[in-house]
Amino acid sequence: MLQAVLNGSRPADAHPALPVTARHLARDARAVALHGVSSVHVHPRGPDAEETLDPVYVSDAVAAIRSEVPGMEIGVTTGRWIQPDPRLRIQAVQSWGLLGTGKPDVCSVNVHEKGWVEVCAAAAAVGIGVELGVWTGGDAVTLRANGVPPGTVRVLAESTVPDPETAVAEGVRILRALDSLEVPVLLHGEEDGAWPVLEFALRNKLDTRIGFEDVLTRPDGWLGTGNDDLVETALKLRY
Repeated sequence: MLQAVLNGSRPADAHPALPVTARHLARDARAVALHGVSSVHVHPRGPDAEETLDPVYVSDAVAAIRSEVPGMEIGVTTGRWIQPDPRLRIQAVQSWGLLGTGKPDVCSVNVHEKGWVEVCAAAAAVGIGVELGVWTGGDAVTLRANGVPPGTVRVLAESTVPDPETAVAEGVRILRALDSLEVPVLLHGEEDGAWPVLEFALRNKLDTRIGFEDVLTRPDGWLGTGNDDLVETALKLRY
């Protein structure tokens, strides 16, 4: 699987084509769907263009994407940097279960964040799947010690090392620490490490992802023209 990550935590002015509004997220979801992408991950924004877990704006983003691409898997974040209080993150996830067509299919939960087990339980209770973010070998050990929570659809092995010379090695360390799991593992990198990690994942037939959340440039160093441009480039590397 190739997932498209459309915006992430980047500021609105990080790229002229960065999708921030619900309408623009839906536009980009439609564009990547034309390349066969069936899963997107987005960070909904409020009127101030800042990330939010508010159900009003989460619903706006998810419903807009679903209207444009009805069969798309739509994931959102539960990042601690957006809401530091785990109790409020849990309440936000619980509220998403009431959103109808604006209800996310999955949400990402980072294993290193306080309250991650409870956030996962809240998602499962309202029928939202979980993508578990594992950023380090230590996170992988924590996950194995706790067990994969019910409702987990995949584990995200996230090499956060931006150095292209060491990003793949870090990804491999995380994969080895995870060992074998009963759910799929999606491996990806960030910034200058994004393309080397993606190529490694493709060679090893692992799920992976690409998009403006992870990198703004193509492997040749040129700025990507859009999320669909990055997806198209990634698909060409697969063959």
